[in-house]
Amino acid sequence: MSVGIEHYVILSLALFCIGLFGVLTRRNALMFLMSVELMLNAANINLIAFAFYHGNLTGQVFALFTMALAAAEVAVGLGIILVLYRNFRDVDVTVPSAMRW
Repeated sequence: MSVGIEHYVILSLALFCIGLFGVLTRRNALMFLMSVELMLNAANINLIAFAFYHGNLTGQVFALFTMALAAAEVAVGLGIILVLYRNFRDVDVTVPSAMRW
């Protein structure tokens, strides 16, 4: 049995749906960041699968850029979480709405 591109697309869809569910339902900032990472990894799976299917390296290069973007997002996100915890003693993403004008 051969693994076709539809298997990769289904895996990517499942990961993206899990990540989207986590972004929409979680209040914890760490879980929020992990859900965004799942969504980025789902996009990477699609990029690499279609690059392999079409026989070029463009999708793999974009996947590398996406991984670099994810690393930068984690660094900035952890900094924001540390400031959030330092100011509010909680990592709930709904708490800082009190800082609005």
